[in-house]
Amino acid sequence: MSGERTAADIPLPGGEFRLFITRLSFQGLLSCGVLENPVTGTKDVNAAGAKMILDDLKMLRSKTAGNLDADEAAHLDKVVSDLEHVYSRIQDED
Repeated sequence: MSGERTAADIPLPGGEFRLFITRLSFQGLLSCGVLENPVTGTKDVNAAGAKMILDDLKMLRSKTAGNLDADEAAHLDKVVSDLEHVYSRIQDED
């Protein structure tokens, strides 16, 4: 055995709010065509998917209001604001 670790050997992090929001933001950016899909190697716009993620993040912000620490709330606000901006740009292109 070589002792080398592979990606499959490394546990995936979970249970951390900021990381959860960041993962959702990546899904939104993929749907907006900002990030390259690692599976297909392409940048494709899926406006319906982007809207779904944005709506989910807004719902999450509403449902968690008053229950987040200042850093978590600021992170969520920034992600929502950034995705709203990108989403509005893809809507303007239609």
